[in-house]
Amino acid sequence: MNEELLTVAMPKGRIFDEAVDLLRQAGYPITEEFEDSRKLIIDVPEAGMRFILAKPMDVPTYVEHGVADVGVAGKDVMIEEKRDVYEVLDLKISACYMAVAALPSYRAGGEVAPKIASKYPNLTSEYFRQKGEQVEIIKLNGSIELAPIVGLADRIVDIVSTGQTLKENGLVEIEEMINITSRFIVNPVSYRTKAAMIDPMVDRLDQVINGQGEDRL
Repeated sequence: MNEELLTVAMPKGRIFDEAVDLLRQAGYPITEEFEDSRKLIIDVPEAGMRFILAKPMDVPTYVEHGVADVGVAGKDVMIEEKRDVYEVLDLKISACYMAVAALPSYRAGGEVAPKIASKYPNLTSEYFRQKGEQVEIIKLNGSIELAPIVGLADRIVDIVSTGQTLKENGLVEIEEMINITSRFIVNPVSYRTKAAMIDPMVDRLDQVINGQGEDRL
């Protein structure tokens, strides 16, 4: 970890855009060129930060192992990965939810152990275990909606934002599982050694989230 800059692990994609906007609202001087960069490590010394851009699932791993001091990760990833990090703030961005979906023709009850496809095997397994339902989990890394269409699985568990992807692939939502937002996470060691940098950051973000922030640029 860089001793002078606070290292922040950020997920690529929609969460990244919303998190950067949140940081700007909190008064951190991040220029527009930041989003246009193709680099995976970007120093922003004027903001006192170094950013590591990673896949969403990998952010908690970077933070847990101390490569990053803090990070932004979806609650779905936090539940799935179960990493040893502190979850200190709900950023209330990238809101969506986890849901079970299937083809309209699907009828539950006919299978001994229905097959459920998901890129969240741990979360899915725990959810159905708590319901007392025995299922077979099939892990996929993408295009989860394809599984019921080709007969690989009876149902899927995936993130839903608008429901448009399910609709376009002829699937219907069966049940909503949990609401998801992005969280601000911290490495336990950094929380002690870099408290002078992390605590003010948490306070400023919290003020913006609760409608008390102001543009400090």
